[in-house]
Amino acid sequence: MTKVLVVDDSPIDRKLTTNVLVKGTDWSVVEAIHGLDALAKLGEGPFDVVVTDMQMPEMNGLELVAAVKRDHPHLPTVLVTARGSEEIAVQALELGAASYVPKKRLARDLHETVERVLRSADEMRTQSTLATRLVEQSATFQSESELSVLLAIASELQRTVAGCWQCEHTVQLQLGTALEEAIVNAVHHGNLELDSELRDEDYSQYYKLAAHRAQQSPYKERAVTLTARIDRERAEFVVADEGPGFDPTSLPDPTDAANLDRPHGRGIMLMRTFMDDVTYNEAGNQVTLVKKRPSAS
Repeated sequence: MTKVLVVDDSPIDRKLTTNVLVKGTDWSVVEAIHGLDALAKLGEGPFDVVVTDMQMPEMNGLELVAAVKRDHPHLPTVLVTARGSEEIAVQALELGAASYVPKKRLARDLHETVERVLRSADEMRTQSTLATRLVEQSATFQSESELSVLLAIASELQRTVAGCWQCEHTVQLQLGTALEEAIVNAVHHGNLELDSELRDEDYSQYYKLAAHRAQQSPYKERAVTLTARIDRERAEFVVADEGPGFDPTSLPDPTDAANLDRPHGRGIMLMRTFMDDVTYNEAGNQVTLVKKRPSAS
């Protein structure tokens, strides 16, 4: 059974977060009122993931992420961000948090985000030791716009990097998150031409339209190509779709913390925070992600 630690000083927000996580699942949730309380509960038994608010007394979300990384390096954390906490949240992502969800979209996005983080964490725990012998690997995959297939490929590449580098758990998780964001963008916004504003306005309609277009021409004929080049010091991933593309200069500034709360800036923010370099081609239908092996590894 998945065990989640929810950390928030607001009783109302704690209950809301807990209700979102347990709805339709057998997950077990333990609640903590601030960071110090969370650390005490983490010392009492194992957890699978921590979901934490940013602004709290005693110990805020940034300090909690640092403490979890120090004392429980294999335990992923997911941030819940509100207006006013953007700069702290960016610092927490850089420090080791696995992902984040804006508080105003908690009911819609939290469960899916936590599931993705848990899936990545589980796969890393079972990675093959063969990857430790890897010197260099290059591979190109091509698939129709089927997220389950593409995300499985991303997970395999993530395991390869993790085994080759023998890096910290948080580095593995962040790399996987960035790669997944690039793939989701290629499928939804590239091949299926879905508008992120629709997702913010009507979540269910967004996914209904995605399913509908996946069965229609010309969308269903389009593919995603993923090329990976991995060695002991560097990993490069190129994700290309067959959609019409977009103007990369129109993207929100990922260095501006205020954009953390924008629905169409979340993926870019995560990719640029977790990777060392993120570049788009001129047409806007191909993104290149580069991650250098951390020196501490």
